[in-house]
Amino acid sequence: MDEWASEGTVACVNSCSSIGIGLAGFGTVGSGVWNTLQRNGDLITGRTGGNVVMHIAKILVRDLAKTRSTTTDAPAEMFTTDWHALVSDPAVDIVVELIGGTTDAFDIVAAALRAKKPVVTGNKALLAERGPELFAISRETDTPIHFEAAVAGGIPIIHAVQASFIGNRIKSFSGIINGTSNYILGRMTDAGLSFAAALQEAQNLGYAEADPALDVNGWDAAHKAILLAALAYGFTVDPEKIHVSGIEQVRPTDITFAKNLGYVVKLLAVIREHPSGAVELRVQPSFIPQAHILASVHGVFNAIAVHGDAAGESLFYGRGAGQDPTASSVVADLVEAARTLRQPSGHRGFLPYQESGELLPVEETSTPYYVRFDVTDRPGVVAEIARILADHGIGISGTHSPVNPSNPDADFVDMVFLLHTCTFGKLQGALHAVEELDCVNSTPVVFRIESLA
Repeated sequence: MDEWASEGTVACVNSCSSIGIGLAGFGTVGSGVWNTLQRNGDLITGRTGGNVVMHIAKILVRDLAKTRSTTTDAPAEMFTTDWHALVSDPAVDIVVELIGGTTDAFDIVAAALRAKKPVVTGNKALLAERGPELFAISRETDTPIHFEAAVAGGIPIIHAVQASFIGNRIKSFSGIINGTSNYILGRMTDAGLSFAAALQEAQNLGYAEADPALDVNGWDAAHKAILLAALAYGFTVDPEKIHVSGIEQVRPTDITFAKNLGYVVKLLAVIREHPSGAVELRVQPSFIPQAHILASVHGVFNAIAVHGDAAGESLFYGRGAGQDPTASSVVADLVEAARTLRQPSGHRGFLPYQESGELLPVEETSTPYYVRFDVTDRPGVVAEIARILADHGIGISGTHSPVNPSNPDADFVDMVFLLHTCTFGKLQGALHAVEELDCVNSTPVVFRIESLA
């Protein structure tokens, strides 16, 4: 019997063998899984009627000499640096992939599936970029991939879409699904920090990685959005065909302007099915109304609003990252995988149910917009930009040129335009023409203004 099983589980262990887990990765989340099983193993066994008893049989790490911190140290003989040894070990029944990346992780998951060992992973980049290959192997071997931890940390959104919403046509998702960006934007809003200062604070607190690129450029959120779209609409999504922009160009000017208009700035993922059947999928900084519930999502928390045709609107809210929340989702998947091994009930991982689907080109999506131009401060600038917008059939609801109190005579200013609803393609055409003006000094910065009705 393994270390975390208490005396109360002896009878079950004797009557049904304990399921062995191969843990690939023993960093923050991997050690969190160890601690959760150690702390709550008896609870899990009781809640499953004695049908699920699990123990960690082997742990894959990159460096055996590295000092590791867990509530109870794992014995040295559990560790290996050879992933082949982990996957092929007959004591390993389920493989948990937590090493990240898309190369070694792919090899581990593919090998486990071919060995007919269920896989649990929190690797959204792997599934978003190489999911079609892995899900094909999963279907071929009738061996599931479970990935609750890949989207929104401890929020059980994957299970909800797979099970609770199985009878619904999902009309839309709208979500804040990257806690790092949400923290940065919140500090810019509440404390008036610059993007650079807010990012540095997030890094100092451990909310942002030393290389925060995937968080701030929008792609961490995009990988999660791709998985949600694939689950809801049944076809694999090509990452190269979706529109993603991050928060790197957000300035205090934008935050202040949004606040004065009754909005807040959030990095928003929008997934929406149109009447034609085409699916809109985009991630970008957006103005959302202060009265909307997503506007009150602060710090590193995540929230996802789901609209089903039968269930109506539902909101999922919680910690989107961190050791314990993510480990909680991994352990939930482990229990599901273990139940399937004990009592086969069909493939419960994701299986695409459509051979293909249609993504709506981002050029055909429509919202109002906030656009900031860096311009040379001279007479006629507003008129020149307004003329080009009018030539492209885009209406203007307002303009503003913030005054710089520290240098009111500056040669360069930020000019803000609020634009009526139009297609993104029409806006892009107009902005390309605006960029040709000699008074415009850089690429315009665009925020969508979302109603989220």
